[in-house]
Amino acid sequence: MSDTRTSPDSRLALHWRILIVFAGTVLVWLFLYHGALLGRDYDRPTHVARAVLTTVLIVPLVVAARRLLDRRPWTGLGLPSLRTGWRRLLLGMACWLIPAAIGFALCLGFGWVQISLRTSATDALRVAALLVVLVFLYEALPEELIFRGYLQRNLATRLPAWQAVIGQSMLFTLFGFLVGAATSLDRLLLFFVFALLLGGFRVATGDIWAGIGFHVAFQTVAQLFGDVGAVFEVTGSDVLGVVAMGAIPFALGWTVIKRLHRDRLNWQAREPG
Repeated sequence: MSDTRTSPDSRLALHWRILIVFAGTVLVWLFLYHGALLGRDYDRPTHVARAVLTTVLIVPLVVAARRLLDRRPWTGLGLPSLRTGWRRLLLGMACWLIPAAIGFALCLGFGWVQISLRTSATDALRVAALLVVLVFLYEALPEELIFRGYLQRNLATRLPAWQAVIGQSMLFTLFGFLVGAATSLDRLLLFFVFALLLGGFRVATGDIWAGIGFHVAFQTVAQLFGDVGAVFEVTGSDVLGVVAMGAIPFALGWTVIKRLHRDRLNWQAREPG
């Protein structure tokens, strides 16, 4: 009797799956930022529209890729329900916010930075609350789901964890360059280091909620004290960005995550295919 069974793994080759999802991600961001639909000029309604549309487009993209290209369950992407992940979400936020507060205090205390409020405290709080939601929808959730969720997970089925982290970091940096968010050397370096850090969070915790929390905190405060928030006047913004928003929270945040999950952290591990 002839054997009519099909191959146990009829998935598309790994490099094609990664290329398809990466290209689709770049096209979504280019369409929403450079496309004629919303225009390139910044205003708050446009920011809201981009944020909502990004999540609306990226989440189905990942769902379709996982189901049709990977032929594997959603659970492998490291995004359990918020009921399960909320503690790690808050942990990730705290890992950035607490060290960043120390950095802000140092910068202000030594006179490296001066900050003044352009508007009322109530308006600043309102803008901050709105930015938390917009950052979650426009950057943190879709970027973590794509790069530390889908891409890192797939790379880690063939490569040791440390190589998968480097691989998705290179893809994230290339993404930043292609969409126009990282066109200078310092921005490219920021994208790469940020992706390395969040990839490490994924390896240590086993999911992407801590990375989402860290991403939300970092991006929200960066935008709040920048041109997007437009509620603070900052003198010495470069020092503030490097010391208080970058070096201190990146180093201390990773130290905390690594210590809390030292029993699980394994840079040689591979994900089951």
